[in-house]
Amino acid sequence: MTQQIQPIFIMPEGTTRTSGRSAQKGNIAAAKAVADTVRTTLGPKGMDKMLVDNMGDVVVTNDGVTILEEMNIEHPAAKMIVEVARTQEDEVGDGTTTAVVIAGELLDKAEDLIDKAVHPTVVARGYRLAADKALKILNEISREVTENDEGLLKKISITAMTGKGAEHAKEHLSELSVKAVKSVMEKQNGKVVVDKENIKIEKRVGGSVEDSELVSGIILDKEKVHPGMPDSVKNAKVALIDSAIEIKNTETDAKIQITDPSQLQGFMEMEEKIIRGKVDKVTASGATVVFCQKGIDDLAQHFLSKKGVFAVRRVSQSDMEKLARATGAKIVTNLDDLSSTDLGTSGLVEAKRVGNEDMTFVRECKNAKAVTLLIRGGTEHVVAEIKRAVEDSIGDLAVSLVTGKIVAGAGATEIELSIQLRKYAQSLSGREQLAVNAFADAVEVIPRTLAENSGIDPIDVMTELKAAHDKGNKTFGIDVFGGKSVDAWKEGIVEPLKIKLQAISSASEVAIMVLRIDDVIGSGKEAGPRMPSGGMPEY
Repeated sequence: MTQQIQPIFIMPEGTTRTSGRSAQKGNIAAAKAVADTVRTTLGPKGMDKMLVDNMGDVVVTNDGVTILEEMNIEHPAAKMIVEVARTQEDEVGDGTTTAVVIAGELLDKAEDLIDKAVHPTVVARGYRLAADKALKILNEISREVTENDEGLLKKISITAMTGKGAEHAKEHLSELSVKAVKSVMEKQNGKVVVDKENIKIEKRVGGSVEDSELVSGIILDKEKVHPGMPDSVKNAKVALIDSAIEIKNTETDAKIQITDPSQLQGFMEMEEKIIRGKVDKVTASGATVVFCQKGIDDLAQHFLSKKGVFAVRRVSQSDMEKLARATGAKIVTNLDDLSSTDLGTSGLVEAKRVGNEDMTFVRECKNAKAVTLLIRGGTEHVVAEIKRAVEDSIGDLAVSLVTGKIVAGAGATEIELSIQLRKYAQSLSGREQLAVNAFADAVEVIPRTLAENSGIDPIDVMTELKAAHDKGNKTFGIDVFGGKSVDAWKEGIVEPLKIKLQAISSASEVAIMVLRIDDVIGSGKEAGPRMPSGGMPEY
């Protein structure tokens, strides 16, 4: 009699499990699907995506990280690819689509090798060797840039904005971006430091993109607290106060019994005296403009107005810090300590209506270490996309100055990288050589996609480019408007080295991680994330 073996259950009911080859195929398919989603947005002739959420809000963009975050991707492997875009955005501020497309292509090429019975760990090891070599090659072919190369910086900015919503005004916006970054740039121990947080970007609907301006100071979306206050103050003495100009409420519940009307009158007079005393301390310091992080009492507003002081209340902490960097003022937390030495200066503080909102402009600050870009445009969607393009531009300029290295764009760097990686592969023995060659093929996806998105025959232009690079023209890339190869460096198509380093580094790391997964186990609990089967990804 045959003994029946009782099945053993080690996981809760409802658990899904995909293992082996099907798990790898499912993960790779998901990653490729994510890469294909953003691939058509790459380059000057890349197309935009319209994203509509369940509330009906619309986002029109070709910014890789914005598209992927708005899509609410659920597949776990696809989420890992989104992380590549997020890392690229945090580290550089641009090149998110490049990083995602390379990651997808690395997995596509790896799948071909796995189908040919090359073990995933061999592919992973080869990819790691290729990535290390690629980073060295990129450093070797890069060129230097400093804050004095204004023309080159402008070209970096224009390259970042080409193909985005801001392209038609890229000349004007690139000038503003370069000035903004140079304003906030500092040198510490001989090294360049650029904190992008010190460049505030305000967007307002109305006017045209050409009306966008750079303010050497800060723009606040706040209005003056009292209509009797002046609309503008020239050569302003600015006080930054982090305490309320009003009567403080007691910490504990207090009860005051009044038995005589004169006591009430005395009580009110005392309150008025305290508030007047606070206002007198402000005016005694010589301040003509006050920015308060907390509230300003109605009576205090009246007294300040009578003294001709311009005041704004409930300013956010981040804006207070930017105002301090712009005007040179010190943030005072105790009014009793306010003195003339704590004040900052501004050439002009004015209340201004922009579109349908009242705003406060703090302009003409000398040596302002915090500045504001005011972006204008015809519609909310236009302004939002221009803001994203300007943020990419500022990110590119910042990392270019911090690392001091840039490379040719237009796919030139990727072609050179591919050629040199193939030479490196010949020095290897064993199956890792196949993986390094696959890595070299994957990197070519960038110039190939640039060609495809521009309606150019990718085979013709890739052949032409490789021939040019073999002759020593290492900066030749694709002219997407003319359909031919062109010297990207001479044409001013340049990008920060950091974009390429980060894209190669994070794309290869995530590809290696996905390749090493051979088992996908989804929780059977309803509270857990929904785990799709090993087929196509779920969005």
